[in-house]
Amino acid sequence: MLNLERLRVLDALARHGSVSGAAEALHVTTSAVSQQMAKLEREAGQQLLAKHGRGVRLTDAGRLLAEHAARILSQVELAQSDLEAQRGQVVGELRISAFPTAARGLFPHALAALRADHPQLRLRSQELEPEAGVAGVVRGDLDLAVVLDWYNKPMPMPDGLVKASIMDDPADIAMPVGHPLADRAEVGLEDFADDEWITWGEGEFCHEWLLFTLRAKGVEPQVGHRAAETHTQLGLVAAGLGVCVAPLLGRDPMPQGVVTVPVRQQVRRHVYVVWRADADRRPSIRAAVRALQKAGADLGQFAGA
Repeated sequence: MLNLERLRVLDALARHGSVSGAAEALHVTTSAVSQQMAKLEREAGQQLLAKHGRGVRLTDAGRLLAEHAARILSQVELAQSDLEAQRGQVVGELRISAFPTAARGLFPHALAALRADHPQLRLRSQELEPEAGVAGVVRGDLDLAVVLDWYNKPMPMPDGLVKASIMDDPADIAMPVGHPLADRAEVGLEDFADDEWITWGEGEFCHEWLLFTLRAKGVEPQVGHRAAETHTQLGLVAAGLGVCVAPLLGRDPMPQGVVTVPVRQQVRRHVYVVWRADADRRPSIRAAVRALQKAGADLGQFAGA
């Protein structure tokens, strides 16, 4: 009989394309993945992996069994969700990701409250950019992901996901205290056509949003520096190296030497959480969504939003 946990390893190999990728997703060593696959090959009576350069690839039999494994694991997850829903208890393990400023601004409050209210729930969290978080939910590596849209640029969302709003996150422009516009009550993005921008990594959703928004205003941005984390960006601003967009979420404490000024046509991010529709009945999902929404509401009230 085929072992379910070994089928889970095969499924991870098929989705991630490498032994190291499967090991990282399953939080085990590469040696453990190789051992489990060797045992699964003995159970199946066929070779499932073949050498491919320095790595491995699935054989025809491996791909066939991986397709079955994906369906089996999906049915097992659905069964677990139904059982959890029937019991009505917030138990088991919950895997959740958030982009960096949401992990900093929401997770400490939300996850601490969730643990206090539901001590039998095991929480596993990590920082991931929005696209990676969505992909993790789709693959089944994550149960929930906190992601975002910008007010003028939504993030593409695959079918089969459910989402719930957490908060709207206003953003200002951060600049050095000696900047000519630092004493303004409000500014426009186009006012910084001659400034160097400190932005996110190449290809990241937020970086692409900034380019899209500035170009729509007739400004070709001068990108001087890139950093994934808001506090790194603000540190570069404090050093006089440029300006950046500074959302409220997760930006405190502000470094000395930085001034934030509201944007004339308000800039906001819409922060929300996504999960798979087939897990919608799980009490742990619902409890986590409520905790995140409570943390978002508290932060919004504090900010006067």
